[in-house]
Amino acid sequence: MAPAPIDERIKDVAEPRKDTLGLPEPALQRLKKAGIDLSNGYPYRPARPLYLQDVYNIRSKEWVHNDAGARADKSKSALLSAATKVTDLTTHIGTEIEGLQLKDLTDQQKDELALLIAERSVVFFRNQDLSPQQQLALGKYYGEVEVHPQVPQVPGNLGVTVIWPDLQATERVANFRNPGGASRWHTDLVHELQPAGITHLHNDTVPPVGGDTLWASGYSAYEKLSPDFRKIIDGKLAVYRSAHPYLDRDHPETGPKFVERVHPLVRVHPATGWKALWVNRAMTDRIVGLDRAESDVILNYLYDVYERNVDIQVRFKWTPNTSALWDNRITIHNASWDYGGKYPRHGTRVTSLAEKPYFDPAAPTRREALGLLDESEKQVDGPA
Repeated sequence: MAPAPIDERIKDVAEPRKDTLGLPEPALQRLKKAGIDLSNGYPYRPARPLYLQDVYNIRSKEWVHNDAGARADKSKSALLSAATKVTDLTTHIGTEIEGLQLKDLTDQQKDELALLIAERSVVFFRNQDLSPQQQLALGKYYGEVEVHPQVPQVPGNLGVTVIWPDLQATERVANFRNPGGASRWHTDLVHELQPAGITHLHNDTVPPVGGDTLWASGYSAYEKLSPDFRKIIDGKLAVYRSAHPYLDRDHPETGPKFVERVHPLVRVHPATGWKALWVNRAMTDRIVGLDRAESDVILNYLYDVYERNVDIQVRFKWTPNTSALWDNRITIHNASWDYGGKYPRHGTRVTSLAEKPYFDPAAPTRREALGLLDESEKQVDGPA
């Protein structure tokens, strides 16, 4: 598969680098079992777009997203009854399911899994016998699969991104003070016109110690705010930017620029109808209509609420051949690099794009919808 841009509308490209790293043995065996063609090297890198205009052009039109969780049976009985064990890992976020293979799920079970992810934010499955092709098929069921214009991918399977910290380290040097991998709080693909919904990461190779991933709940982060503070940010819009910069074709002398799009700070999940805080320190740039100083004060506070409240987070210890499926509409996540690159870590990721973010002032919080509010969460009218 010769390097080419992911879309014919990308006109000007940079030739991708050639990689020479040896694959970890578990990853190699998984890829061979799946029949992945490794004869031209691994991973496949598309020809990288140079200009901002081309990147905007490839995803500039809206489409109708039909959310799988919104059509699911609310009891989720087909999914949960087929499992041998279902464990909530914390009160507010994270569930592990045992006894099921993702490749064997029926359509009804896939819908119910989407709803469970929408309710619990992230769901884990260990001991999965899963090929990249099967992972891609599940991603297509959940929405339009994102094909990134420049990141490494599995040969012959555009949309299956390679997550390999040792490969990343060949481009950006990592060390204890400047960790590698995705070791910062973030949400995937917030700069898209219709940003990421469900992401599915399957790790076939993991360190024996360390390398955990953390997720935090956007439902709970919003609920941590006082009712009056929520009024300040409800309905507000923010500018969200891409992780990768590009040159402006008309003014390349101005230097690299990010893809930017405007979305609400607080959004509503279409399957649950619950409000969630939707900001992340890495890629939320500024609040529309505020001065930079004003915006920074509010955003930094919101980031802290998300990142510092450990009771709304889950920290997951990976084992080989484990899948995590999370909803980017209601979470941020952070991959710990505490193993320092001393052990191999390799996985494949598929992300399904979802609806254009929207805010509904009439939507409830999760705790309100579930009847869990205490006195501190209720609106105060007049002097307390």
